[in-house]
Amino acid sequence: MKAPKPILYGDRERWGLLHADSLTLMGQLPDACLDAIVTDPPYGIDIAAWDGRDIRRTVNAATERLSAGEAFQHWTRTWAREALRVLKPGGHLVAFGAPRTFHRLTSGIEDAGFEIRDVLMWLYGSGLPKSRRLPGGQGTALKPAYEPIVLARKPLAGSTARNLEAWGTGALNIEVSRVKEYWPANLALSHSPDCQAGRCTSACPVRRLDARQPEQRSRFFYCAKASRSEREAGCEQLPKRSCQLYTGTGRSARIRANIHPTVKPISVLCWLTRLVTPPGGLVLDPFTGSGSTGIAALLEGRQFLGIEREREYVQVARARLTHWAATSGAGEVLP
Repeated sequence: MKAPKPILYGDRERWGLLHADSLTLMGQLPDACLDAIVTDPPYGIDIAAWDGRDIRRTVNAATERLSAGEAFQHWTRTWAREALRVLKPGGHLVAFGAPRTFHRLTSGIEDAGFEIRDVLMWLYGSGLPKSRRLPGGQGTALKPAYEPIVLARKPLAGSTARNLEAWGTGALNIEVSRVKEYWPANLALSHSPDCQAGRCTSACPVRRLDARQPEQRSRFFYCAKASRSEREAGCEQLPKRSCQLYTGTGRSARIRANIHPTVKPISVLCWLTRLVTPPGGLVLDPFTGSGSTGIAALLEGRQFLGIEREREYVQVARARLTHWAATSGAGEVLP
């Protein structure tokens, strides 16, 4: 029996969101139809079933039994091959990762045929170690303080100049991504959640860096981690549920409408989208989650196509995208 066609939510011109499995749906997209891919894929660290167990089950059903790391790399290579096909020559792929599985993510993307161009670092002060407390003051892990971001590119069709002329892709948008007069760096710093305008907490990495090199204040990109108001904007009509969130001082149950556990700051995704996507270009996020990449695309004047497998996250992403599209001039046209 033929699988039902997924519903496309959105305004059909600026943004669209599909409730589907990206490993299946990307195979239905035309060749060389996308300008960029900006995504926060599963990390393979078992945050939830979709972040570990489902990946291993999918891979091991199609090949010999692999270790968790091998399965994650195999799975990454599978979706990255489709990403390579649907990108225009010279199109960039930006993907967040976790430090302990990032080598598998990068290798899978490279094995798919991408050129690895750089690794960006997003630093933050909040977060707790996922560590066991052992006698004698010992533990099993360090506190996370950064997330690596791989910057990859589909091979060019000829020279950079010819590729840009033919496809509009292949180069980074340096001028519009400058931090004041400085060339954009491969480092982004996040304020701590408790920082206020003009006043940072003692644990904030921005404050600590500026204290050492105050004359370099404008050299790096600064952002705040996603606040509660940013996470929840547009979700007011959704049912509120209990979810586990890391608050910077502890992990506790919070009542939220946006229940996604890894909501990225919109400002970080705006900067990344602006850096790698031509003006007016089409951005894909095959792992849309709560929709932050799509929001960034709308705010940056790009078109957006999102794919999300989990129904509860589709509801959140749809609500957030509808809200932000309306504030930037386009609402949702229901199916």
